[in-house]
Amino acid sequence: MPNISNLTRFSTLAGVVILTGASLLATLIWSWWFVLPLVFFAGLAALGWHDLRQPAHSILRNYPVLGHMRFLFEGIRPEIRQYLIESDQDEEPFSRDARSLVYQRAKGQEDARPFGTRMRVYDAGYSWVTHSVQPKHIEDTDFRIRIGGKSCLKPYSASIYNISAMSFGSLSANAISALNKGAMQGGFAHDTGEGGISRYHREGGGDLIYEIGSGYFGCRTDDGRFSPEKFTEQAANDQIKMIELKLSQGAKPGHGGMLPAAKITREIADARGVPMGQDCVSPASHSAFSTPVEMMQFLGQLRDLSGGKPVGFKLCIGHQREFMCMVKAMLKTGIVPDFIVVDGTEGGTGAAPLEFANHVGMPMVEGLTFVHNTLRGAGIRDQVKIGAAGKIVSAFDIARALALGADWCNSARGFMFAIGCIQAQACHTNHCPVGVATQDPLRARALDPVHKSQRVARFHRNTLKALGEMTGAAGLSQPSDFLPHHLMQRQSDRSTVQGNQAFPYLPIGFLVDDHAADHMGYKERWSRASAETFNPPEYT
Repeated sequence: MPNISNLTRFSTLAGVVILTGASLLATLIWSWWFVLPLVFFAGLAALGWHDLRQPAHSILRNYPVLGHMRFLFEGIRPEIRQYLIESDQDEEPFSRDARSLVYQRAKGQEDARPFGTRMRVYDAGYSWVTHSVQPKHIEDTDFRIRIGGKSCLKPYSASIYNISAMSFGSLSANAISALNKGAMQGGFAHDTGEGGISRYHREGGGDLIYEIGSGYFGCRTDDGRFSPEKFTEQAANDQIKMIELKLSQGAKPGHGGMLPAAKITREIADARGVPMGQDCVSPASHSAFSTPVEMMQFLGQLRDLSGGKPVGFKLCIGHQREFMCMVKAMLKTGIVPDFIVVDGTEGGTGAAPLEFANHVGMPMVEGLTFVHNTLRGAGIRDQVKIGAAGKIVSAFDIARALALGADWCNSARGFMFAIGCIQAQACHTNHCPVGVATQDPLRARALDPVHKSQRVARFHRNTLKALGEMTGAAGLSQPSDFLPHHLMQRQSDRSTVQGNQAFPYLPIGFLVDDHAADHMGYKERWSRASAETFNPPEYT
């Protein structure tokens, strides 16, 4: 005979059955108003009966009806944590302070903080900019950088803060429209992401960076290979200012992607150049090249087909030797990209397997420093502009990236906050509560592109204004003057280090000078790199 205490887990089901019976009797004896509780309790009883018979969830079989509370609380756990538990400095992945800063600047509200900093300034990792007793006032904060090397016929004067790659398909039509209209109003660039150029990119009229991924969306043949003819047609548009070859992204470096057929609308299919009713696959690697030399030749082809527009590539650093293979190929072929965008593993709006998000790829600070110093060591840093992407939402974030070697910065999630993202982290579910990352037309209509575009432009303008104030406080004339020695970083509660000690600029040309000394093992990696193959020497 079963233990009575073991049967208490069914007490909730028993209770709703009893209440169902009581409601039925009350309906028959007293009033038809009792039909309402009758329907309610009968529904719960039917749910409990289903729970007992379903095979998928053990907790529901053991705790019918009541077990659903577990799934309810699990579903709203992120919201409970965000609104009731986490502190203003908890990074999940962006802190409340960081999000509030974006919201306030996007809305044009006061962004000052009273009563001092809430950061733990004596904890390891805290960093700051050194200031001058002779600060400068900077009137014009429309900071720009010229992108385009000696082989570029149409250089681009870019803002030093732009919208990073986010595809139409991952973001809604209204979100893309708001971002591009905002870029037009603010005079900065909008990276299309690898999902091709939609009509919502074109309607806004903002400057575009056309990103080409391994799926070659918008410029592909029927079998998914690169089409020179379609690319030439796309790149001829005056709205496209630069061409960016995507090798990897911070969210999931080394991992391909797939947009299921069920999520592909006619507009998405048209933008990507894929058929309806089929999964849209982005392979993990490119089919247009397989060696470093072939990669440079492909970049040269893109530059020629585009009519001489700036061409570069984006990557999250993995094997450092492989990037050195690319640099050696630049030296061998004489084909040097106009720019390189370094994405950090902390960056990324795309959904990714947890292992990739947490443990694959190099963070932006280390990746940026490595790319900057490798180009310096090869003697070609002056020919290549470097963009940095990875949780860059404030003036300090930009200043730090510039000090470590970047020429400009990109932000994806910062501009998502500007158009209303609340960090619900439901981007991959199609259930975005604010209409940013969804293809559900009813959810997307919550986002007004005209209103949100003003916030995009305002966030950009106010962030650069803050950067100008920080630059002036450091006694500098422009943000590009930031150098590592303008940064300080705490290593422990009793130890700090200057930026040029933690992230030094290495000597120009030391990698190609046989007589120069090595620095931090760079020459050892350089010796193992080859322009002819990405494979390590032991496999060739």
